[in-house]
Amino acid sequence: MKTIRPGDVPVPAMHQLLLGTVSPRPIAFASTVDKDGNVNLSPFSFFNVFSANPPILVFSPSRRGTNNTTKDTYNNVLEVPEVTINVVNYAMVQQMSLASTEYPTGVNEFLKSGFTPVASELVKPPRVGEAPAAFECKVIEVKPLGDKGGAGNLVICEVLQVHVDEDLYINGKIDPYKIDHVARMGANYYCRAQGDAIFEVAKPLTTLGVGVDAIPQSIRNSKVLTGNDLGILGNVEKLPTDAEVEEFASEPEVHAILEDSENEPDNLQEELHKLAAKYIADGNPVGAWKVLLQEY
Repeated sequence: MKTIRPGDVPVPAMHQLLLGTVSPRPIAFASTVDKDGNVNLSPFSFFNVFSANPPILVFSPSRRGTNNTTKDTYNNVLEVPEVTINVVNYAMVQQMSLASTEYPTGVNEFLKSGFTPVASELVKPPRVGEAPAAFECKVIEVKPLGDKGGAGNLVICEVLQVHVDEDLYINGKIDPYKIDHVARMGANYYCRAQGDAIFEVAKPLTTLGVGVDAIPQSIRNSKVLTGNDLGILGNVEKLPTDAEVEEFASEPEVHAILEDSENEPDNLQEELHKLAAKYIADGNPVGAWKVLLQEY
């Protein structure tokens, strides 16, 4: 494990280290205006949601590392404390990237990137017509994090109104397959939240899992089961009873393993663990426990 301390490497190297490891990051495609009404559109991946009541989004237009100047977005929100934050999906990622070009102040990136400006209802900056969702926000605070090149500036925004494509908003939730998110990684890399990249992990909100510490050491040290498998096993609310485990021994796959490996404890453990992993993959952690406890 390599250890790196800020200050021991150049700022650009630290920048790339942070972006390459803290990823993927959502993208705030921020529309702002200056005091004269000139529109600016620029993406920022130092971005996330931080509160639901009030609804708060925060993004950071950092000071340029090359010459320590500030970006038009930062200057604009100081002059007109409003912003429209647009969500970026795969269908618009190339145009979004084009809008990140360092055009001179006053150049409208909507025109340069080919996006459609749509008038917002509560704030001055327009939203991106092609975006699957957009947040009209007032800026409640701009907090500088430093005065050197590469320093961030937290733009804390309160959401006043949300616009979202009706086809994506099903029963009060966003369909992750339909919205087709993209996220920023390090260097020139992005990732797309689609296909196998989307998966579910049940939150332990209503049950109290037994925990990994309740798993016998031989199972925790398994050469077959992964850390994710152990996490799933530890998330069950209670272990099966001895009677349930004994009854499960008659299951055909379990019975075959017990018979074939009767005098081979190492092989018995490995085969039981392989079968348990199959049960876990099929979404049956309780069944996996019944398999694993055959060894005891």
